[in-house]
Amino acid sequence: QVQLVESGGGLVQAGGSLRLSCAASRIMFRINVINWYRQAPGKQREFVAAITSDGSTNYADSAKGRFTISRDNAKNTWYLEMSSLKPEDTAVYYCNTPGPWGGSWGQGTQVTVSS
Repeated sequence: QVQLVESGGGLVQAGGSLRLSCAASRIMFRINVINWYRQAPGKQREFVAAITSDGSTNYADSAKGRFTISRDNAKNTWYLEMSSLKPEDTAVYYCNTPGPWGGSWGQGTQVTVSS
């Protein structure tokens, strides 16, 4: 119903920045919200940030002040700009949208922050 593909991950030093992208295709339902989650090795997947179709945003405490979620409606692409990265931000980052079909998840993109 909706296919999501993340990109933009990589290896960065602590204090650095990355911009993740989440591109949507095969859109058969209105996308009301895009969430970013992350999962570090041995830990549960956790919420990072969200943006609704009207532009409202929400952030986990760990992301506030360092991460910014945004969107480009014309490109059906959502972004997570991350700055002041810390080693504890190392994880696989996923974008997600809920929906009546059960929702969609991307395959994830690895972010590794070295100290």
